[in-house]
Amino acid sequence: MSALFNFRALLRVILLLICTCTYIHSQWPSLLAKYKNHSMLGAFWKCARIGERASPYVSLACIFMAISQFND
Repeated sequence: MSALFNFRALLRVILLLICTCTYIHSQWPSLLAKYKNHSMLGAFWKCARIGERASPYVSLACIFMAISQFND
């Protein structure tokens, strides 16, 4: 089933996208910063910003996602 129709899979994809963009932005800040005002690629910069500003909540969400993976 596609992640579009499965809510848990969609949340997992969004959470992994936020974590990946935050990691890329921390390693190579100019890579995402140059697309900051771009309409489509600016979403990656926004995901990195969410990961930086809400990092405790993103970390907790990653922990809960890992625990839920063990329960499946």
